Amino acid sequence: MQKTIPNPVCAVVGEVIGSYYYNHTQLNTLFMESGAPGEPPEGNCVNKCTSWLKRCNTTPDLDPFSVLGAVIEEFMEVEAPEGSSNQEELKSGRTRISRILSKYGLSYHIGGQILGASSIASTRGLREILESRDLDAINDEFERALATVESDPPAAVTAACSLVESLCKVYIDDEVLNHPSKQTIKSLWKVVANDLGFDPKAVSDDDLKRILSGLSSIVDGIGSLRTHAGSAHGRGRTKYRIEPRHARLAVHAAHTLAVFVLETWETRKTCS
Repeated sequence: MQKTIPNPVCAVVGEVIGSYYYNHTQLNTLFMESGAPGEPPEGNCVNKCTSWLKRCNTTPDLDPFSVLGAVIEEFMEVEAPEGSSNQEELKSGRTRISRILSKYGLSYHIGGQILGASSIASTRGLREILESRDLDAINDEFERALATVESDPPAAVTAACSLVESLCKVYIDDEVLNHPSKQTIKSLWKVVANDLGFDPKAVSDDDLKRILSGLSSIVDGIGSLRTHAGSAHGRGRTKYRIEPRHARLAVHAAHTLAVFVLETWETRKTCS
């Protein structure tokens, strides 16, 4: 398992991201929100991105690949508007990033994960599993997350959150819905919940209303826990002491939600 981002990966990602956004304020915000340490480096946009990624390799108690994944997540997943002049640049940039990652035994995975750098890397792509709606495979993914609960609770929380995010993105793509402007778990869930009819106001049974209301709270809680204590984001001054029992709760909650979405989705397709 690699512990630092190879310098050529830093260089290519820095060139692609720096050239694509080419705005110091936007890049500063992107890297800071992704958990990159310290003040913005000096230099042009490309040099700034490259230097900031390299700095992640030398910062104690920071997973550089979590920062890398968060930095390129939107670039790798959000499509440019139809007919936009950025479409070709986006396609070319994604290809370059994928190729340099592959050269070092790495790959980008939906949800901002860099496979080959994580102990919880899936043997099958999440998108493939989710599109096939293979519940056994979904269970395997959550078992994989549970396997890290004792040894690495933050990683287990990150895995649970990423799977829910991935499920939402696959659902939105397959049902040809509009992606939210913010690719956060809460925003993604809102689109899916509305389309599947999970609005508590639309249900007459009081007991079901309470349960459906709880689903949104679960999503919000998992997302917040991943942000504050998971392995996919840098840590602030306040240190969250997440324990295995907390991570286990998050994983089980995410599993219940994911299975309910998949079963509801399948039922609706069968009845339509």
